[in-house]
Amino acid sequence: MANVTVSRLPDLSNSTLSTAAPASQSGIAILVLAFLLGFPGNLFVVWSVLCRVHHRSVTCLLVLNLAVADALVLLSAPFFLRLLAGGMGWEFGNGMCKTVHYLCCVNMYVSIYLICLMSLDRWLAVIRPFLSQRLRKKRTLYIVMLGIWIMAFLMALPMPFYRSNLQPYLGRNNPNYYCIPYHWNSVNHEVFQYVMETLLGFLIPFTFIVVCYTSVICRLRSAMFRGRVKGSFLILLIITAFAVFWLPYHIINILQVIGLLQGRRSHDYRKARSIVTAFAFFSSSVNPLLYVFAGSSHIRRAGLGFMAKLFEGTHSDHSSTSGRRSTVHTSSSGLTKISVRNGVVARNKSCVEEEPEANCREELKTLTTMP
Repeated sequence: MANVTVSRLPDLSNSTLSTAAPASQSGIAILVLAFLLGFPGNLFVVWSVLCRVHHRSVTCLLVLNLAVADALVLLSAPFFLRLLAGGMGWEFGNGMCKTVHYLCCVNMYVSIYLICLMSLDRWLAVIRPFLSQRLRKKRTLYIVMLGIWIMAFLMALPMPFYRSNLQPYLGRNNPNYYCIPYHWNSVNHEVFQYVMETLLGFLIPFTFIVVCYTSVICRLRSAMFRGRVKGSFLILLIITAFAVFWLPYHIINILQVIGLLQGRRSHDYRKARSIVTAFAFFSSSVNPLLYVFAGSSHIRRAGLGFMAKLFEGTHSDHSSTSGRRSTVHTSSSGLTKISVRNGVVARNKSCVEEEPEANCREELKTLTTMP
């Protein structure tokens, strides 16, 4: 779509102009820090999983997908840094305006639904261990992850539809183009976008996560499951980080929707949106730091391979379910063998006492051929 000039966009007030510089400086600081920490950090996670982890658990493969999604979205940071630092508006055309924001929205959906899958996997492992063992096949996991990516690309489609590269301030002798939300002057479209983002990108999946982990925490209190906390602790860190960095963004969505429904349009929400969006952007860079924190006990022993040790620990957590099952099976089979041997001993004693040699031989022959 060609760049268009529209007149019915929010006017640029003096207060907006006066607060633009501090907001830009804050956004630049957040984006620079996010890129410097997050991009190499997520690449290190990808390298660790692909090159150093020998036994990849479900949690490990989901972390790999999460790191790939975060690394891809962090590649858009230079575009936003140029926008904030250059002072010349959006200089990369309408196509890149839509594409960059679309990929950021895809990352939001992929991240939250991968975390949902982590929570569901943990719930199955703790609450339904035998069902978990039957379902935890790599083929099944790959199909589900592909479904999550496809679903995220579909759910993010409203973003490029409601984002355009426009010249909103020609009346103030500002010919620059800006990549801004544009809802075709319709309150209904604006409400639809923000309600959809908040419901599908936060409220519904996060409610699902809370329900899963409430059940898991209740079960982990029992003595039988106290050793199964490594993977749960790592996933809880990821969930907490996502909630902390994305909650302000969705709060602004809700407040803006309330204002629109009441017939009020506030510039304060628009000014706050740029800051909370940059803050949400930082969520893509914090996960590698969480992995360093969770795997700090392995750093001295494993060096650069400490993250592989952390992820292999999640594999041992899941394998403990099958270990308990095999232990129960071994114990029961051991008891069966003992009872059979005791039966042989008892019957042999009776054979000695009664001394019917032929009968004893037949009896021993029968016992030795038992399955």
